Amino acid sequence: MTSAPAAPELSARPVGSLTVWQGAALYVGAVLGTGVIALPGLATRAAGPASLLAWLGLVLLSVPLAATFAALGARYPDGGGVSTYVRHAFGARAAAVVGWCFYFAVPAGAPAAGMFAGAYVATALGGGRRTVLVTAAVLLVLVAVANGFGLSVSGRLQLALAVLLVTLLLTAVLTALPHARLQNLHPFAPHGWTAVGSAAALLVWSFAGWEAITHLAADFRRPARDLPRAAAVAVAVVGVLYLAVAASGVLVLGPAAGTSDAPLAELLALGVGGTVHVLAAAAALLLTLGTMNAYFAGAARLGAALGRDGALPAWLDRGGAAGEVPRRSLAVVTGLSGLALAATAVADVGPQPLVLLTTGSFVTVYALGTAAAVRLLPRGILPYRCALLALVAVAALLVMTGWYLLWPLVITASALCYLRRRRAAGSVTS
Repeated sequence: MTSAPAAPELSARPVGSLTVWQGAALYVGAVLGTGVIALPGLATRAAGPASLLAWLGLVLLSVPLAATFAALGARYPDGGGVSTYVRHAFGARAAAVVGWCFYFAVPAGAPAAGMFAGAYVATALGGGRRTVLVTAAVLLVLVAVANGFGLSVSGRLQLALAVLLVTLLLTAVLTALPHARLQNLHPFAPHGWTAVGSAAALLVWSFAGWEAITHLAADFRRPARDLPRAAAVAVAVVGVLYLAVAASGVLVLGPAAGTSDAPLAELLALGVGGTVHVLAAAAALLLTLGTMNAYFAGAARLGAALGRDGALPAWLDRGGAAGEVPRRSLAVVTGLSGLALAATAVADVGPQPLVLLTTGSFVTVYALGTAAAVRLLPRGILPYRCALLALVAVAALLVMTGWYLLWPLVITASALCYLRRRRAAGSVTS
């Protein structure tokens, strides 16, 4: 039996500023995305009340996945996040591949999320496509500015957003509960039990994000203690909220839950009153801002680490140490996000192409990250068992991803070509 590589020595005086609660808020923002608005309805349409089993299964699978990445972040607190773990496990080339997959997926995913929220704002306020694009642009600027002031500001913003979001979701659930009817659970599986798998395939993207905060591990005050605690808090919060919103939609709205584009807004309108479209827009803005803020923070830190390790130009390394602000990397992420948004505007397409670019990339990150965990974590301990379970789950996810994996193959080829050219330039110089 081989022993896992030793974890790096931690500083006696931690220089990070993130608290457990700020870290948990970043986790919640990364995982609890805009899908909570529409996906409960899509899942109910696919499997009826039996879709609740799909929600429960994915909540349970989130536990080993979150535990795996939290254990890695606690042992290897570095801005490279998953890229660092893969480097320790499989070498520099694999680390560059996973780093590129994450770093260049964020500028595609962020404007897509912004446009998703913008669609809700346009429905509520009018203005059509112009409102969609302006909303996405404003959200990009907000998260860039917040992260430009450092994680202490970004973390406080995320904590405030998380409190507002949790309050909003709990209000929707609790005020709508008096309208719940148990008879809405019948028939429980109108489309058959195999439809639960179809619902799970729709919902799986709602649980992505457990890897994002590992890039900020070194920015916690005490990474070895605080990161696992933040992950545990986030798993509990996300699990309870997802299950509560999904169950309320089925019990309160009944068959109508499967035909609603925004069941969360329907619950709010029923419980507290108000215009459904305005409530949906408010929820979408909160959810999107939190998700984008978390991913921008992680990607900016990752870009600096990739510059340090030679997987990207060295000038990106500036501001990459814990407690500093990687403004150059942040500027690259922001600029690429703006270009992606502008490209969709010029091409007159929606967010779907951007979503396709990010889907396969994040599945690849999960696959290599969990494989690294199996190799790095000491055997016999609970996080190692969690890593094995997570690896099996991600393998199934890879199968479901299908041709979306073509994009990470392009990213892989680009990363390897960059490394080859860099080495060739270095040998010529020497």
